[in-house]
Amino acid sequence: MPPTTLAKPIPKNGANGAAPEADAAEFNPFAGFAPFADMWEAGMRRWWNLTRHVMGIDRAPVGQTPRDAVWSNGKAVLYRYRSESPTVRPPLLLVMSLVSRSFILDLQPGNSFIERLVAEGFDVFLLDWGVPDEEEANNTLETYCDELLPQAVAKVNQMGGHNGVTVFGYCYGGLLSLLYAAGHPNDPVRNLVVMATPVDFTKMPAAMTGVGEGGIDPEHLMDHTGNVPAEAVRASFTLLTPTSDLSTVMDFWEHLDDDKFLSSYQAMTSWTRNHIPFPGATMIQTVEMFNEGNGFITGDLMLGGRRLDLADITVPFLNVIAERDHIVPPESTYGLDELVGSDDATEMRLPAGHVGLIVGNGARKRSIPSMIGWMLEHSDVES
Repeated sequence: MPPTTLAKPIPKNGANGAAPEADAAEFNPFAGFAPFADMWEAGMRRWWNLTRHVMGIDRAPVGQTPRDAVWSNGKAVLYRYRSESPTVRPPLLLVMSLVSRSFILDLQPGNSFIERLVAEGFDVFLLDWGVPDEEEANNTLETYCDELLPQAVAKVNQMGGHNGVTVFGYCYGGLLSLLYAAGHPNDPVRNLVVMATPVDFTKMPAAMTGVGEGGIDPEHLMDHTGNVPAEAVRASFTLLTPTSDLSTVMDFWEHLDDDKFLSSYQAMTSWTRNHIPFPGATMIQTVEMFNEGNGFITGDLMLGGRRLDLADITVPFLNVIAERDHIVPPESTYGLDELVGSDDATEMRLPAGHVGLIVGNGARKRSIPSMIGWMLEHSDVES
């Protein structure tokens, strides 16, 4: 009789002594598909973000720091940013360029120069020039420097308790601020700050100075409104970095699945591609006084029939220079602290570009704290 063969009992915990759940995990038939699921999710996110961008869905909002219009004259509007308890005196007046949208100073929450200033206790005002049309075509440098700026400074001084005003001009807004301060030395300006402001126009890029004698007739740039159209303004900036649009698009495609990147990209490009017409009469004056005459350097500054002298600026003065600026090269703005008459004049050189002074990680960590530090040292701060 053949021997009886007994079946070997299977351990209660599974074939290898492990729990049945472990066997199930080891033999998961879908484990190899995880990378494909991640690729599918990233692809769908890229498709959706591209659709949002092209269709204009959920556009990144800009200029969100709460503010109120407190004065206006024509299209120029003075805004005051809301703050429950400003601790810094005097109030701060930001003066923007004539050809750029002012929201670059308040780009997005967490990436906003104005938001940071308010958080630091400043009483912040912004002078926005608006978008010119036929009515502003005859606006001159006198319109801005002898009329609108003095009125705005007086309003800020009055609302700030007559403690004076710190005037802060950006780019061409700095040029206007210099002319204003030199022409109105008795106005209540307590401190003057200019940032990325052209001084020596012989060192400016040809794309910015090629208008005038030996170049393009400024009249040929104007449209039916009598202004230089926004498209022409943008074209001049594009000529400074002709490959920037291509690199921007490549960056866009590379990071299309990144929601945070898309928001920042939309906010930034909405500024770089959305310029403002340049008032025709001011354009002609700028060409004559600076492109051709290099007035800050030669001292040949005429405004309203009188000669101006930067030496008449005697208030504490700060000239902020972006060392990687391709729009206003640093060499074009060196030495301004020696042209003004102030005994307290500082030149601050920062490792940033024209916009990188106020936007991005470098601005948050280095540029903005440095500028705020100087202004706090020249202000009254409540403890």
